[in-house]
Amino acid sequence: MTSKFRRFLTASVALSVLSLAAVSSAADADYTHPGRSSVYRNLKDSSLEANSTADSILDLLSTKRKNAPRIANGEATFAPTKYWTMLEHGERVECLDCVPFVSKMLYASNAKSREISAWWLRRRIFGVFGKGEAYEQTINTIGNPKASELSRTYAANALGEFLEGAGIAPVSRALLNDASPMVRLAAANALIRLNNQGPNAELSVALSDEDEQVRLAALNGVTHINVFSNVDRVVDLISDSSALVRRRAAQTLGSLKIADAVVGLIALTSANNEPDAGVRAAAVWALGQIADTRALDAVLAAENDSDSGVRDAARVAGYRL
Repeated sequence: MTSKFRRFLTASVALSVLSLAAVSSAADADYTHPGRSSVYRNLKDSSLEANSTADSILDLLSTKRKNAPRIANGEATFAPTKYWTMLEHGERVECLDCVPFVSKMLYASNAKSREISAWWLRRRIFGVFGKGEAYEQTINTIGNPKASELSRTYAANALGEFLEGAGIAPVSRALLNDASPMVRLAAANALIRLNNQGPNAELSVALSDEDEQVRLAALNGVTHINVFSNVDRVVDLISDSSALVRRRAAQTLGSLKIADAVVGLIALTSANNEPDAGVRAAAVWALGQIADTRALDAVLAAENDSDSGVRDAARVAGYRL
C-alpha cells in the first residue's frame, strides 16, 4: 500500500467518523424519550396523572372544598387507595396549601397512608421545614409527654421517613427516655431509617432496653447502619434472657465476624448450656462465619445434636473450619 493511498484512506475514515458524530449529535438534540412524547400525549382526561393537581389534592383533603369533614385526627372519610394514588401521581405538584392537610395524615391509623404522606412532604422543602410547619410540629409531638402514645409513635415514624438529619436528635431522645415501649421501638426503627446510631450511640444503649422488641430492633440496626461503634454490647446479648435476642445476637456476631465472641458462642452450641435449638443453630452458623479454629471441636460435637437444624448448621460450618 502506497503512502499516498494510506493518507487518502485515513482521511476518508476521519471524515466518516466526523459525519457519524454530527448525525448522532443532531439525533441526540432532537431525541425525546417516547414515554414523554407518546404516553403523556395520549393521556385521557380522567387519568390520575392529569387529575393529580393542587386543586384535586385540596378537593380530596380540605374541608373548605367539601361540606363533609375529610380528615379528623388523621382519619379520612375517603378510601386510602384514592389518597395513595393521588399523592403518588402528584409527586411533582407544588401546593403549599396542601401541606397542613397532608401533615394530618402523618397520624392516620393506616401505615401506608402515614408513609406516603411523609414521602410526599419530604419533597417539599418550603412549607415543610420552615418555622411552625410540618417538620417542627412533628418534632414537638415526639417530645411532648402530653401527646398520646400513638401520636408520639407516628411522629417517630414520620421523622424516620422524612430522611432529614435534624430528626436524629429527637428520635434518639425518645429511644432512651420515652416511657412507652411502642414509641421506643418506633424511635429505634427511625434511627435505622436515618442510617444513624444517634449522637451518643443511643442505638447501642437500646440493646439493653427492658423491652424485647426494642432490643431486637436495635440489633437489626447493628447490621443495617453504616457506622456502629459498640459491638461489645452485642456480645453481651448472647446471654440475654430472651431466646429470640440470643439467636439474633449470634447471627449478628457471625455476620460481623467478631472473633471476640467465639468463646461465648462455643458455650451456646451445647444443649447443656442452651436449651433453645434455634439459638444453638445460630451459634454454630456464626462460628462457621468467623472461622476461628478454636471452635472446631464444638462444631464437630454439634453434628450429633438432637436437633436436625443444628446438625445441618454444624456440617456447613465444619467446611469453613
